[in-house]
Amino acid sequence: MTLEDKCVLILGGTSGIGLAVAEGAKAEGSDVIVVSSRQSRVDSALKLLGKRTEGFVADLSDERAIEALFTKVGPFDHLVYTAGDPVLQRPLGETSLEDAKKSFDVRFWGAVMAAKYGSRSIRPGGSIVFTSSTLPRRPVAGFAMGASLNGAMEGFAVSLAVELAPVRVNVVAPGIVRTPIWDRLPEAQREAYFASRAATLPVGRVGEAVDVAEAYLSFMRSRFTTGQILVVDGGRQLV
Repeated sequence: MTLEDKCVLILGGTSGIGLAVAEGAKAEGSDVIVVSSRQSRVDSALKLLGKRTEGFVADLSDERAIEALFTKVGPFDHLVYTAGDPVLQRPLGETSLEDAKKSFDVRFWGAVMAAKYGSRSIRPGGSIVFTSSTLPRRPVAGFAMGASLNGAMEGFAVSLAVELAPVRVNVVAPGIVRTPIWDRLPEAQREAYFASRAATLPVGRVGEAVDVAEAYLSFMRSRFTTGQILVVDGGRQLV
């Protein structure tokens, strides 16, 4: 069970967990295709990843853009979806319906459309790996929309594992992971938050992107695993 000579397409593969998945797949001998909404991010990722790598720009909140993307890509073996804006954090009473709907655009509906158009190009033995979080299991005040969209993602993926069989469909649900999505916070505030969360975890630290990437790689390698949700949270559910 290896990824050598496979083609891995990663939507959201230019930073954070997605980029770590791309690096891991390359290290095992895969060809890699990364997708982002920004050309600058694609260019940076291609420079880092080197040979046997392609990159595309696509608005993953736009169905037509996603459909067009898959007409350019051609056949591949594994589809990984890690794209997403920061999760909406707001009390329900202060959340407009418009903002609630918008929070689903990339993380959920983008994933749905990627599966709709991308599953047609997956070679025999291939798979899809989606991304959820710990929020459906450990709700936090102010994250009702985040818990909802991740719960929807997991339900969708499990159903799709039946509908798309023998294509395998699985989900990785990371806990707190140090990625660029946290850069919106001032450094001192960000580091203080990481330190406080690390102190509560059995592993004694927050995750790094490479820690979580291994779960995606494992799902791609494992030919007898489908319809599963793997939580990678440093033991947060235990405490």
